[in-house]
Amino acid sequence: MPKKPGRPGPDSLSRRGFLRGVGAAGGAAAVGLPAFAEAPSRVVGADGTKIRLNVNGTAREVEIEPRVTLLDALRNRLDLTGAKKICDRGACGGCTVLVDGLAVNSCLMLAIDADGRKVQTVEGLSPEGGPLSPLQQAFCDHDALQCGFCTPGMVMSCKALLDRTPEPSLEQIREGIAGNICRCGTYNRIFDAVRAASKK
Repeated sequence: MPKKPGRPGPDSLSRRGFLRGVGAAGGAAAVGLPAFAEAPSRVVGADGTKIRLNVNGTAREVEIEPRVTLLDALRNRLDLTGAKKICDRGACGGCTVLVDGLAVNSCLMLAIDADGRKVQTVEGLSPEGGPLSPLQQAFCDHDALQCGFCTPGMVMSCKALLDRTPEPSLEQIREGIAGNICRCGTYNRIFDAVRAASKK
């Protein structure tokens, strides 16, 4: 039976077929990326699962539900309340901690994703009852805090900056704390504190 004019035959490519093919090829390429291929596969249910965290140099094991954020695990399970729960959506930086040396908003990271990784909180910058770290002392010396609610997250972002850039410029300091909000407006004093700490 001859084809009707204007209608695609069984061997021709339609627009819908083309888009399906491109979507499938794109999905296959994404799955094959090294970042996905190297990620360990782990299937967990809704019930609690045990994870191991290296927090401030100490191995800690906690049982959490997969939905629990790193921030909630630190505050509610490990009693490390330095990281503050303020916006709970990654907009203020008050919950900043270091994970494998990188500053992260702990309210946006699932605790299960930190399993087996090194986590440093503001409590880990100086021993309990011991002297403050040079960065913490510089914050005090330069009056770089007022209400203090943003300070732990701000200090951790500044530490991450100094770890990767020991002598940052003013512009680098501004970029380094761009994700942290100080509602009291002590930014200039924070800049001074970071520059003072960088010399030590």
